[in-house]
Amino acid sequence: MNQHTPHDPGPEDYQAHDTYDTAYDEPDPGFEPGFDPGGDLPEPPKPINWNLLSADDLEAEWLELNKWVHWLRRTYGLPASVIPPFWHHHPELVWELSALHLHWLGAYDPEQNASVPIGWHRDFADARARLREWVAASGTRLDRDRPTRQTSWPGEDRAPTIEDLTIENRENEFVDFVMAQVAQRRQAEDEFFRHLDDQAETY
Repeated sequence: MNQHTPHDPGPEDYQAHDTYDTAYDEPDPGFEPGFDPGGDLPEPPKPINWNLLSADDLEAEWLELNKWVHWLRRTYGLPASVIPPFWHHHPELVWELSALHLHWLGAYDPEQNASVPIGWHRDFADARARLREWVAASGTRLDRDRPTRQTSWPGEDRAPTIEDLTIENRENEFVDFVMAQVAQRRQAEDEFFRHLDDQAETY
């Protein structure tokens, strides 16, 4: 089960870049009075396994996490050495930020004890240290990105050469990235169900 804010994304969120109407075109929500990056949760948050999300849930969770990360970096003035623009290209950053987001949702649940948020901030300090390590190891920067370097073990093919990539518009690139991720996941789902149908026909 995923945790969504009141706006659940749909196809209209992925129109052409010069026409799509999303939160990216709106004023910074982090400074609007009453803005709640957690939204109205129908139930307590549960862990998110990014490997097992359906295509529809994957789309929604990417947009939800992206919105919260924008709020986080602006609220706490975080530099690119902690949260770089292209964090979504690095699984180590995605899993860390996703866990921090879920922890935040739980800490600020209206039914939660009032002392819990200070615990979140202690864990947030630890998470910032880990994020700095991940960012430094990955090589991603404010104005360019590269795949996280992989170490080839004996017997494995040598890792491909890593080259920096300059991305001029981060938000447009993020939308393209999510569309590609969702399409890939949907294709995997279609192949899985097609395989089940083929098995059923053999019996």
